[in-house]
Amino acid sequence: MIGLSGCGEADLDALQEHLDALRGKPQGKIAALPDMPAYTVAVYDQAARRSPFEPAQAKSVAPVDTTPLPDADRPRQPLEAFELDSLSLVGTLSVGSQRSGLIEAPDGKVHRVFVGDYLGRDYGQIKTIEPRALALTETIRTEQGGWVERQQRLAMATPSSAQTP
Repeated sequence: MIGLSGCGEADLDALQEHLDALRGKPQGKIAALPDMPAYTVAVYDQAARRSPFEPAQAKSVAPVDTTPLPDADRPRQPLEAFELDSLSLVGTLSVGSQRSGLIEAPDGKVHRVFVGDYLGRDYGQIKTIEPRALALTETIRTEQGGWVERQQRLAMATPSSAQTP
């Protein structure tokens, strides 16, 4: 019988009265809210002036872009997958009158390129190959959405700037 006495009717009414009494007497003190600070109204009177996010000069009508668009149907060449500044000219070769360049890609592979080949992500086309450099023309997009050509050089590292192991 002693083992079953714990399974009897619980006195939940007394417990509920005790909890109600505790809830009725809150403990501690709550600080009073601080006074609201005074503020001054700011008046914006510059609505008629130029926005600071617009160029200082008035935009003029963009000149007609005469640069040809890059050929989107042309098959991409392997070195067009890399940024131009990540490519290194490691050598040039001359076979007869035809010159070629040796370009090392970031993946460690060396590619042989000729005049007319493309490299870099900005549609860079090789125009001339010199003994220690390549001259190329890139076609880049302008802010107005047109295209413009820029001249670039990819030069071989000089012996003083080459890294020593």
